[in-house]
Amino acid sequence: MTVRPHLRPSPGSIPTSPGVYRFRDEHGRVIYVGKAKNLRARLSSYFQDFAALHPRTQTMVSTAADVDWTVVGTEVEALQLEYSWIKEYDPRFNVKYRDDKSYPYLAVTMGEEYPRVQVMRGAKRKGVRYFGPYGHAWAIRETVDLLLRVFPVRTCSAGVFRSARNSGRPCLLGYIGKCAAPCTGRIGAEDHRELAEDFCAFMAGDTGRFMRALEGSMREAALEQEYERAARIRDDLEALRTALEKQSVVLSDSTDCDVIAFAEDPLEAAVQVFYVRGGRIRGRRGWVVDKVEDVGTGGLVERFLAQAYGGGDAGGSDGPSGAGVPREVLVSAEPADRDAVTDWLSELRGARVDLRVPQRGDKKTLLETVGKNAEQALARHKTQRAGDLTTRSRALQEVQEALDLAEAPLRIECYDISNLMGEHVVASMVVFEDGLARKREYRRFSIRGTAKGDREQHDVASMYEVIHRRFSRYLEEGSKSGELATMGEEGPGRGSPPEGEGAAPGKFAYPPNLVVVDGGRPQAEAARRALDDLGIDDVAVCGLAKRLEEVWLPGEEDPVILPRAGEGLYLLQRVRDEAHRFAIAYHRKKRSAALTGSALDDVPGLGPARRNALIKHFGSVKKLKAAGPDEIAQVPGVGRATAEAVHAHLNGGQERNDGG
Repeated sequence: MTVRPHLRPSPGSIPTSPGVYRFRDEHGRVIYVGKAKNLRARLSSYFQDFAALHPRTQTMVSTAADVDWTVVGTEVEALQLEYSWIKEYDPRFNVKYRDDKSYPYLAVTMGEEYPRVQVMRGAKRKGVRYFGPYGHAWAIRETVDLLLRVFPVRTCSAGVFRSARNSGRPCLLGYIGKCAAPCTGRIGAEDHRELAEDFCAFMAGDTGRFMRALEGSMREAALEQEYERAARIRDDLEALRTALEKQSVVLSDSTDCDVIAFAEDPLEAAVQVFYVRGGRIRGRRGWVVDKVEDVGTGGLVERFLAQAYGGGDAGGSDGPSGAGVPREVLVSAEPADRDAVTDWLSELRGARVDLRVPQRGDKKTLLETVGKNAEQALARHKTQRAGDLTTRSRALQEVQEALDLAEAPLRIECYDISNLMGEHVVASMVVFEDGLARKREYRRFSIRGTAKGDREQHDVASMYEVIHRRFSRYLEEGSKSGELATMGEEGPGRGSPPEGEGAAPGKFAYPPNLVVVDGGRPQAEAARRALDDLGIDDVAVCGLAKRLEEVWLPGEEDPVILPRAGEGLYLLQRVRDEAHRFAIAYHRKKRSAALTGSALDDVPGLGPARRNALIKHFGSVKKLKAAGPDEIAQVPGVGRATAEAVHAHLNGGQERNDGG
């Protein structure tokens, strides 16, 4: 896979000015749009060393048949043109944010003669004011029900409105005072529109004006001894206060900002936005994105801001107050071209915008909260994706085809090695069946061998040991039962132990279809060598390297590159990450035990109570070591045999054994 010769432009023909470039495929379709401060430097980077490019970039360049560019005057113009072209061409290799359509909005249809308040989802419509998004539709309805006491705006559908107009009788809300009943002419179109404008102003954060006006009306009614009217106004005030209490106060009253945080892994990212107006959280919204191009967090932030405020699905007039770009935009990482993005946002707003990463105080705390929501959204997305049967089947089929397996790998075992500078070396084994984790079959190992050399040699030797031990046990348990599980056997089959009490054989009786090791070619070849030494040739092996998410097969010079957005790579990554998590947890447990343990921990038959009694009696292990068996036996609860065992252990009379 190499760059097409005719694609590489002459370096002298590329200007050094700011601009935007487009890669096209052989059919003329735009497949990638990018911007650059220096077009020559940026485009040349695609054609210098093809092997050094990120696999995603390699795929894009290999697919491209032509490249062109447009020179602009400033970086801000480049940012604007890049976004316009991404929106126009929808290139396959550019990051695209998928909106979570589950978030409902409170919408006011200001484009109609008689504006209506309602719950809306999906694509935004022209002439509609949006507030939110909210977590649940019932939260919108609760808020609207409270506000209709003060702002009795129409909420009925067009059919109900026409029916009431024809009959001359208002609906129930009109009778109980929660609708001004414009359908029956009780209020004119202009007066009703003014009522809707007040409703929007209150939702946009202009709450103090209405609260003060109602308090003044209540005092005036009380002075005039119109106590019933004063009581009604009091109830209206209480309704407004209750509506405000449902919106969390997080910052000072003068703060208008959008808080944006990301959570990501090598394949996907989730972004959450909290909209703060008047110091209150007015709404939140989330997106998920496949990382189809080689981009870091800063690049994700830049692309999101372009889509959020450039008129796309993510923002602009779709914000909580309809005001577009706020005074402050707080992000979890600065975009690469921070100054250009800030200037562009300021130009959109018509006033200065502060784009920054908060370092302290309430704003940093709020950003951390938004970040936690992003992490939960990403985890929820992964769980939903992993739980879908069709998706799991497609993932297994993609792995089968990519690795040229005889059948889909219904049982996958993944192994990972964890250590710190060669100390407390452990390994983990996790099991996935039919694309789902089987946690009761997870296993962990303490590595016995001590290979000399660098970290990679340690990992390779440790990988060989753990694979050899696991499959030696498989052969032993198969021999005891009189037969070994093989591919295609009848009954429960490979990787599917029978259910029910006493039905399952030993812990390692079922072999996998596929062994995945965390690492590259050396680790994969070590696993294959261990299986070959045991005479096992019907278990496939591959390694998954973290850095570039490459799949390595034993004996192959080049890795297998699975599609970045494919379900197959997603499944392998999830299996590898679970093995890594399990190994890290065991390693930390062993390291903690080593730091807090003592020389008495390995004495056979000596439990925690008698260990504590010995330390309390002698004061230290050093003094205990100097004591003879007779002195040790004088400690209450310690017999002669135990005293001799303790003395022998501390003085080298008994060899200490490492656990397996």
